[in-house]
Amino acid sequence: MSTAKANAQRINIETTVKAPLAEVWRAYSSPEDIKKWNSPSPDWHTPSSTVDLREGGAFLSRMEAKDGSMGFDFAGTYTKIVDRKLIEYAFGDRTARVEFSEGKDGVTVKVGFDAETENPLEQQRAGWQSILDSFKKHVEGAGKRA
Repeated sequence: MSTAKANAQRINIETTVKAPLAEVWRAYSSPEDIKKWNSPSPDWHTPSSTVDLREGGAFLSRMEAKDGSMGFDFAGTYTKIVDRKLIEYAFGDRTARVEFSEGKDGVTVKVGFDAETENPLEQQRAGWQSILDSFKKHVEGAGKRA
């Protein structure tokens, strides 16, 4: 295990989405949906996304500032998939785990990920939580439009 990996701190975030599990799972793993919710703030967007949702499959979401000033590819490989329950993936030398669980208030989505070393932990937590909050708004809003 590399020193960076050994020293990585884990950050955990979560939200509860008031929608059926099948809809939450689909929205989390569909490239068309990802392009609609995958941004930490209104001045960012995801113009392209690809998903091969299987163990060993790759994903890539291009995240960019809407003014074109910066952008990056968020890419990795799925390492474990349990339908409608779990998505684990590696991105660079880091990993993440996304758990889906049904409850009386909706579907709880828990995300745990290895922190990077360039930005403060709280900034990383806030950014990822903002994206997860955007996901929740997207799914719950989609249900109201149907």
